[in-house]
Amino acid sequence: MPRSTDPGVRREGDALVFAGPLLRDGVASLWPAALRVVTGARRIELGAVDRIDSAGLAMLSALAARAGGDVVIDGEPEGLSELRGAYRMQMDLDFSRT
Repeated sequence: MPRSTDPGVRREGDALVFAGPLLRDGVASLWPAALRVVTGARRIELGAVDRIDSAGLAMLSALAARAGGDVVIDGEPEGLSELRGAYRMQMDLDFSRT
């Protein structure tokens, strides 16, 4: 069983539900599990994510693109707003077209 500080992902309906910190140390091990459940996802739920860094953002952006884009992001963990601004990403984690 993962520790509460370990990142996790599960599928609930049309949502990918993440928990724990999405930081560089855990993203690589989380990637295979996320890939198994991404097909058809329309939402990414981040309510149980406490922090995110650039590696976590890159993973979420790649997953949103694999899901077909136009994915709704629910939740605002520490660091997400700043990173989205720094990388000029839209709310759906796609890159700005301007």
